[in-house]
Amino acid sequence: MGNALRLLYSHCCKPTTAGDSQGKDGVSALSHDLFQFDITSRVPEGLSYHVVSSKKAQANWYRKLLDAWREAKPPPKTPEEASSFVIQTLKRHQKADVEGLLAYYGLPQQPSASATTSLPQGVKFELQTLPVDTKAIPDGDTITVYVSTTDPRESLNVPRDVQLAADQRSRARAAKNYTKADELHKKIIDSGYRVLNLQNQEILARKYRIRLRGIDAPESSMPYGKEAKEELVKLLQGKCLRVLVYDEDRYGRCVGDIYCNGKFVQEVMLKKGLAWHYSAYDQRVELATPLKDSKRVLAHIGAYRGRGKKRLERKELVYGLHQILRSHGNGGKTNDKADDTVPPS
Repeated sequence: MGNALRLLYSHCCKPTTAGDSQGKDGVSALSHDLFQFDITSRVPEGLSYHVVSSKKAQANWYRKLLDAWREAKPPPKTPEEASSFVIQTLKRHQKADVEGLLAYYGLPQQPSASATTSLPQGVKFELQTLPVDTKAIPDGDTITVYVSTTDPRESLNVPRDVQLAADQRSRARAAKNYTKADELHKKIIDSGYRVLNLQNQEILARKYRIRLRGIDAPESSMPYGKEAKEELVKLLQGKCLRVLVYDEDRYGRCVGDIYCNGKFVQEVMLKKGLAWHYSAYDQRVELATPLKDSKRVLAHIGAYRGRGKKRLERKELVYGLHQILRSHGNGGKTNDKADDTVPPS
C-alpha cells in the first residue's frame, strides 16, 4: 500500500521545492521565498543577477509582497495570478526590477487580463490534498486530508514553532536521535500538522477534517454503514483530492464538496445508494436527481442489496432514514456527527 501511495503521489501531486527558482514551479518558489524572508529577512541569493536595485531595495519588495500575500484571499495559485499579484504590488517600482523578479521565478511578463481566481459562489477556499490514507476515512461522509505546506495558501500560515520543530526533527533524525525526533513530531501533530513520507521525501503538511456537504451516510454501527465507508474508501484511497470549502461546522470540520479524478464524490455516493440527500436544505439538482425514482432509491440505499440479508420493508427503510435525519437536525444524543446544513431546532 505504501509503495502504491508513493507512485500515485509522484504522478499526481508531488510538491515542488524552492531554492534555485529557475525551472521550477514559480508560484511555490515565490511563496517559499516569502516564508523564508519572514524568518530570516534575507532575499534569495540569485535574485541580484536578474534585477538592478540593491539588496536593501529587494528586501523592501519582499516585505511588501509578504504583507500583500497575507492579505490575499485566496493567495495566487497559478503563474498568471502570481504575475498579476507581483505587478500590482510593485507597480511603483522600476519596470526593469519587476520584470527581473518575474523572470527569476519564471512567471509571465504580461499576464492575461482574465488571470483571476474563479471559484463557485459561496466557496471560501480550495484545498489540493496529498494522497488520502485509508485510515483517514472513518465513515461514509467524513474524511481527514493533508495539504502540503509548500502550497501557496499554506506556506505563509505555518506557525513558526511548527516550522522550527520540523527543522529540529530533521536534524534529530539525521543524528539518529529518534526519541527526540518522535517527541518533536508529537508537538507538530498536536499543532494540527504532520510530517508525511511520500516518494522517500518528508513533507510537512497541515491537517483538515472534511464533512461532505449536502449528504448524510449511515454511522458505521448502523445498517449499511460499513458499506458506505467501504465505498468511500474505494473512491478516495491513495488519491489527491480537490476540496471546495463552504463553511465550518460546530465540530471544527470544513464542510465542502469533494472532487476526485473529475468525479463529484457526493453524487457518486448518492447514486450508489449509500448516502441520503438533505433535500430540504440543499437544492442542487445533481444531488437530487438520483433520488427521483422511489424504486431506484430503495435499490440504491440497499433495501434489495446483500446476499442472504433480510429484505427491508419500505416503511422500515423510510422510518430509519427519517430517524437519521431527525437526530442530525435536533442534535439528539443518538448521533454525535455534525450536520453541515440543518440548524439545531
